[in-house]
Amino acid sequence: MNSQHIRPLNASRQAKPPRQATLVLEDGSEFSGWAFGKARSQAGEVVFTTGMTGYPQSLTDPSFRGQILVSTYPLVGNYGVPLAKNGEPFFDSLGIPLHFESPKVQAAGFVVAEACEEPSHFACGATLSAWLEKNNVPGVWGIDTRSLTERLREHGVMMGKILVEGSRDVTLDSGIVPHPVADVSPREPGEIVPADLDGADKIPVIVLVDCGAKANIIRCLLARNVKVIRVPWNYDFSGLSFDGIFLSNGPGDPKDCGKTIAMVRKAFGMGKPIFGICLGNQIMALAAGADTYKLPYGHRGQNQPCTELGADGTPGRCYITSQNHGYAVRAETLPSGWAPWFVNGNDGTIEGIRSLKAPFSAVQFHPEGCPGPRDTEFLIDRFIEQTRGSQPKKGIG
Repeated sequence: MNSQHIRPLNASRQAKPPRQATLVLEDGSEFSGWAFGKARSQAGEVVFTTGMTGYPQSLTDPSFRGQILVSTYPLVGNYGVPLAKNGEPFFDSLGIPLHFESPKVQAAGFVVAEACEEPSHFACGATLSAWLEKNNVPGVWGIDTRSLTERLREHGVMMGKILVEGSRDVTLDSGIVPHPVADVSPREPGEIVPADLDGADKIPVIVLVDCGAKANIIRCLLARNVKVIRVPWNYDFSGLSFDGIFLSNGPGDPKDCGKTIAMVRKAFGMGKPIFGICLGNQIMALAAGADTYKLPYGHRGQNQPCTELGADGTPGRCYITSQNHGYAVRAETLPSGWAPWFVNGNDGTIEGIRSLKAPFSAVQFHPEGCPGPRDTEFLIDRFIEQTRGSQPKKGIG
């Protein structure tokens, strides 16, 4: 398919002719289409996701910070974006986004085969294009995303840039985010308590080390009647009173989170239950003494098969999981007393680790899966039950 000759389906209804836009990869390949969203050029690491739905959640996932996201599903935007009448996201009573994973778009750009401009859904508050424009994020549609995905699979993820007709050119290195975790982590610690439990005694207190936590992680924790102490990625939480530690997802290379790794290593000596998700899995592995590496093109989507391993390594049940990561743990570097917990059914990479001597475990996928599936949400239940063995005390004074 030669995308340069595709005519927008709704061109006759547009007041102005569409602008051309081109995705340029660092290997010199170009994919031409039409601009939507913000008419500006932008660079970033180009990655693809195989999810068939859930673009509002994916685009607002802090793990996509600074990346140009390519959707392999051909039609995107058909149900619009759930926004209030004032154009702002919906929030619950605790200030947590209801339909997004953070209040704003985190991705640097969006590339799709077709962007629907006439969505149909009862919760639609804006088109995908209008929402991206408000968030200053460019998009390209009308390109052959099948060919683009094939190139990314063969070459691996690459830096790239979206060039929009009439806008200033940008360099590839302008899209490099020096420390994306620091960008998406909260600046100060704070407590979150379900309204009906405020003032209640003897509820578990969970320290959430927020390296870019998805909103649904917080929702899942609060739904289990716990108090959450949310702390920045580099916060020393050793002086707090708590019953368990939750290591969140986040963007970038886990080895850039040296302060988090050091704190988790210190936390091992406290003996409290620790559970990690995604980046949290990699940080736990590094704290234990293992190594991590960058995957050729990562795992991003809602259809990744993961098989649970028994204590003796025997394969058990396979689960379909939601994922978004570009790094993995080297299985052969896990020290004595640690073992792989889950493995990926497609490429055999490690999808979870656990200590054989202490209540420390982590998974590379997202049990809170938003968008789904949530087949492994029971792992969060398991972690909360581990924390109920000690009486919570006061959190941040």
